[in-house]
Amino acid sequence: MGSREAVTVARWPVPEERRTVTVLFADIVGSTGLVERLDPEDVRALQQAYFGTVAAVLRRWRGVVEKYVGDAVMALFGAHGSDGFDAYRAVRAGLEIQAALDRRLPAGTRLRVRVGVATGEVLVDLAGTRDGGHGAASGAVITTAARLQEYAPPGGVVVCAATRRAVAGLVEQRPVAALTVAGKAAPLDVWRVTGLARHRPARHHGPLVGRRRELATAADEIIRAVRERRPHWISLVGAAGSGRSRLLHELVRSVSAVDGVRVRWCVAHCPPFPDGELAPLADMVRALAGLRDTHPPETVRRRLAAALDGLLAPARRGAAAHALAEFLAAPRDAGAAARGAEVWREVLLDLAAGQPVVVAVDDLDRAAPALNRFLHRLFAGACERDLPLAVVATHGPGWADLLPGAAGRRRRVPLPALGAVDTGRLLRHLLDRAGRPTAPAAELLPLVGGNPAVAAAYVATPDAAGEPAGMPELVRRLVDARLDRLDGERRAVLMAAAAGAAEVPAATVARMLGWPAGRAEPVLRALVDTGLLRRTAAGGYAVAEPAVARVAAHRLPRAVRAEFAGRLRDAGTVVAIRPAGAVPDGVAARVAAGRARWRTR
Repeated sequence: MGSREAVTVARWPVPEERRTVTVLFADIVGSTGLVERLDPEDVRALQQAYFGTVAAVLRRWRGVVEKYVGDAVMALFGAHGSDGFDAYRAVRAGLEIQAALDRRLPAGTRLRVRVGVATGEVLVDLAGTRDGGHGAASGAVITTAARLQEYAPPGGVVVCAATRRAVAGLVEQRPVAALTVAGKAAPLDVWRVTGLARHRPARHHGPLVGRRRELATAADEIIRAVRERRPHWISLVGAAGSGRSRLLHELVRSVSAVDGVRVRWCVAHCPPFPDGELAPLADMVRALAGLRDTHPPETVRRRLAAALDGLLAPARRGAAAHALAEFLAAPRDAGAAARGAEVWREVLLDLAAGQPVVVAVDDLDRAAPALNRFLHRLFAGACERDLPLAVVATHGPGWADLLPGAAGRRRRVPLPALGAVDTGRLLRHLLDRAGRPTAPAAELLPLVGGNPAVAAAYVATPDAAGEPAGMPELVRRLVDARLDRLDGERRAVLMAAAAGAAEVPAATVARMLGWPAGRAEPVLRALVDTGLLRRTAAGGYAVAEPAVARVAAHRLPRAVRAEFAGRLRDAGTVVAIRPAGAVPDGVAARVAAGRARWRTR
């Protein structure tokens, strides 16, 4: 076996990165008094149950246990790879730890745990981000998480401001008194997480910009399915932030009836890590019956029976209402969920026999495979019966859904980046709605990259210069998730290209990484295929998007930048390595060009 250093270099050509991570600290309340009352053997059994339970919960939520300090556990989320929901996974783990301990500990034994969660920038040793990788991350956010844990109430989870923003809308939070921490200039704003948030439909303000063609295409497919009684499957496909949910919202509004016949829409939204594989279907059932998840069981049964009246034969109605009620009461129970989903499939098919039905699932790529299988079976049943039913799904471009037997019945509607004109219109509208001058739209135009969510984030963050990489938190999270889908080799090449000049030849990238001639070229070409790099007229390579260039370059530690510069100097190559946070030359030029174009309009 080779040395750890050799393995690290092979897998991670850039072994350390500056990354935004979420840190969780958990500790037992009153552990000293507890162990004083117990026999040493009982203490050992209690410790094993505690540490084993906490570690299992952290692994389930893809956290890495960085260290144990006495009875405290510190874990990192997003240190090795980010999915854009690192803070949410950390908070979910914190909420689950206390419940898991209550279930596992011996009868009569009760441990109360405090949990603190903080999000911020650290320097990460990529090879060291494993369970027990003591010292894998360094940064002030680690101390912040530890202080928050000390401030949390027994059995509670408290979070910092950055974490609160990252999980807004996904969990219920309430502010608590600010925390004064020694060494910090200002008190820390603190929130307590009280549970998961119920899904609330997003509010979409203002006109739909740049998506009229996609809206018309999807609407035509639904209308064809209804008129021809030939089910269609429509996929709205775009990158995160491209406006998939907004387009679905507009589609529901625009196709409310076909030829004077009302269309029944049944819509589900998939949150990240849903609480039950088929839980999104429960929202459809509640919508049909006019239910909320706070209604008592007797109300649920009564309203379900009323909703099924006229849809199912009387002999089936009672059992169907019972199965659906069980499903709504316990969506995480596999048996109840399976029975409820089967009944719901029959209800949807019976609905479609009497009127047009569209079943829509937003963010289907977040769903469990069981939900996808449900939609496949529903679609197959509608095809067999020639029903006026359509399925609409939104998901990212990297998610492949293989739908058997759907030749000629499937339409993929891509949502590309908005053009410069539409992006400018959107920016002006957002700035105007925020009560700000519209002149900054010219400078924001090249930074947005045609992504509506990125545009909204820049407008909502007037002074992004103080943020890591000089961009809003949301934009950084989106880019981090894209970069972390790359392996270590591709990521290193992208960061090297971003740290160099506006464009770099393959030979320069190879020298920066200390690679032999020719090794970087195929990796650069692969990055062009993913859309992260582009070829230049001079035959070199450049980062395709300003946001990606900023984040990729910002991830490089100072020591790595110095090493890159030294290798180039030794090879006699004159290429300036940009300092952290500097705007890439190509980006600065595009900002200036965008400003000039704006002024001529």
